[in-house]
Amino acid sequence: MKFSYAMLPDYPLAESLESIRLADELGFHACYAADETWHKDLWLLFAAAAGRTSRIRLGPSVSPVTLREPTLIAQALATLDELSGGRAEGVLSSGNFGLLAQYRIDWARTRPLSRVKEALHVMRTFLDEGAITYDGEFFSYDGLFTFARPVQSRLPLKLGAMRGPKSFEAAGELSDGCHHALSYTREAYDYAVHHIRAGAERAGKDWRSLDIGAWVVFATGPDSAAAKEAARSMVGIYASSMPEEQLRRNGVDPAELKPVIDAIGAGDLARGIELTTPEIAERLSVAGTPEECREKIERDIAPSGVNHMICAITDRALVKAFTGRDLAGAADVNTQLRLIAERVMPAFG
Repeated sequence: MKFSYAMLPDYPLAESLESIRLADELGFHACYAADETWHKDLWLLFAAAAGRTSRIRLGPSVSPVTLREPTLIAQALATLDELSGGRAEGVLSSGNFGLLAQYRIDWARTRPLSRVKEALHVMRTFLDEGAITYDGEFFSYDGLFTFARPVQSRLPLKLGAMRGPKSFEAAGELSDGCHHALSYTREAYDYAVHHIRAGAERAGKDWRSLDIGAWVVFATGPDSAAAKEAARSMVGIYASSMPEEQLRRNGVDPAELKPVIDAIGAGDLARGIELTTPEIAERLSVAGTPEECREKIERDIAPSGVNHMICAITDRALVKAFTGRDLAGAADVNTQLRLIAERVMPAFG
């Protein structure tokens, strides 16, 4: 089981660079960040981080092909790969539907899965060959070329998926893996892995060779209650992007979460947090002491075949930035990285 750090690039950049350097030193597999307008630019941040690290892999999870043209994502990945000495990788999706709405893009009209599959083909071709001529439904090129070339013989491209089953199967069949965000139950991961495996086998691939990642809201620290409260502060914000089918696979009735999502959608974060019960937060996060977090991963996630934990760490600074709440007992991100490395990762080899 690999462990990676998923960051929201909302901290002072010097602090983010120090956290990435620490994650590298502690043996984390990768550092990922969301490629979204809401946050600071991950490409510039990771370009700076490449020169301060030696092992950790870097890239977007996820980059939205609805907003960012796929050949430009490929160009950026190849450039980051050269800067990092072959440590770049990318995870693609159609994009955060809430963000698309702010661009006045109706995601349902974009044919999201078809667009992502075509973008994946475009990027794979452009990365592997350095040029593309292609006439597609969404993207077309006539002799487009680039001098941005990756160092790796095959720079990994994966898909982000939440709803399924077609998106999970496409990830297994067409890409190098799948990062599944915001699931926490054995049922949800059994469902995802079943369809990832079906897609891989359709393509004649060994599904166990794929990167099957669990991207989870994560908060840990010596104070269990403080860590769980930090997670509770953010659960509603993340859960607002979860499809109803996914909520049900995680043991949550969508009607139960609707008041939370409505409050957050109206900009009343305080009310949204108030309506997020500890029971909902427990179901939609991995939080508590390192031992509690390890137990949940061992019980609900690892047995399904997931081979990569992607910890979207929630700490005091992030909660304050998003909600204005100051949780004095919540551990900072660097403390959490150390606790994961020292008391969670060793249990998984």
